[in-house]
Amino acid sequence: MSMCSFAELLSLATHRGSDCLSVAGGDDPEVMKAVVTALREGLVARAIVTGNMTVIGADLPADLAGKVTLIDAKDAGECANQAVKAVSSGTANILMKGHVDSTSYLRAVVNRETGIREGGTLSNVTVAEMPSYPKFLIATDNGIIPAPTLAQKRQIILNTARLFRGLGVEYAKVAVLAATEKVSEGNAATVDAACLAAESEAGQFPGFIVDGPFGYDVAVSKVAASTKKLGSSQVAGDADLLLFPTIDAANAVAKAWKFHGQAQTGSIVLGAQVPVLLNSRSDSVERRINGLLLALAVRNGEES
Repeated sequence: MSMCSFAELLSLATHRGSDCLSVAGGDDPEVMKAVVTALREGLVARAIVTGNMTVIGADLPADLAGKVTLIDAKDAGECANQAVKAVSSGTANILMKGHVDSTSYLRAVVNRETGIREGGTLSNVTVAEMPSYPKFLIATDNGIIPAPTLAQKRQIILNTARLFRGLGVEYAKVAVLAATEKVSEGNAATVDAACLAAESEAGQFPGFIVDGPFGYDVAVSKVAASTKKLGSSQVAGDADLLLFPTIDAANAVAKAWKFHGQAQTGSIVLGAQVPVLLNSRSDSVERRINGLLLALAVRNGEES
């Protein structure tokens, strides 16, 4: 049975409670609130937090001190490197961005000698729960690759396999988006979409059904799909994953979900050895926890 809400993911995750979270930069009250919530809810068993130990210690309740290892780090680069080291050494199995900048954080993740990149492509997804859609709707790539090539689009799809398994989705429906449904040599997004759809038809994406090119309306509305005579598609009007042609389009839509779609959201980076949380430093505790729930879904997907 597929998961359709963060509440369902929370219910599943509280029965897990065996993972260790590594946090890059814990010297911020909102970051530590998320860590404390994760420990109190039983989402993780332990946490490793890098940063200013004096500041972090002040935000750590005494009853949780035995579950948290503090590592002193003087700047963002050291915070990120030490947090990644905890993962690469096998001590932790989920990485969270705390009070550090994204550049320092990702540099540590992809470092050729000490990083944790699994393959050639890292990609970001934002997962949304909205009252206007009957299940999770996921946007990619909205945080890593500015204009993915066809090869990168293939890997972006495959990167989500563990997440979908963890969400209980047997066949993830991927809508490859463009401005039009008509394939035109002058519009690379439509050509790539048609190529990916043909590859899916040939069985090159096990666990996925990929179709396109679709406009956004066709991907999420059965009425729009039927009106444009695309109702026979298994993906049109029922997409799980929206693969955007550029980071700008994906980022704008994911933010519109938050501000105009009353969406609960969580984001995660895929393609590393472990789930990587790429939170904005301004993100609320709720969004950080939602991202952690997605990481735990990925962990479940690894084991299934």
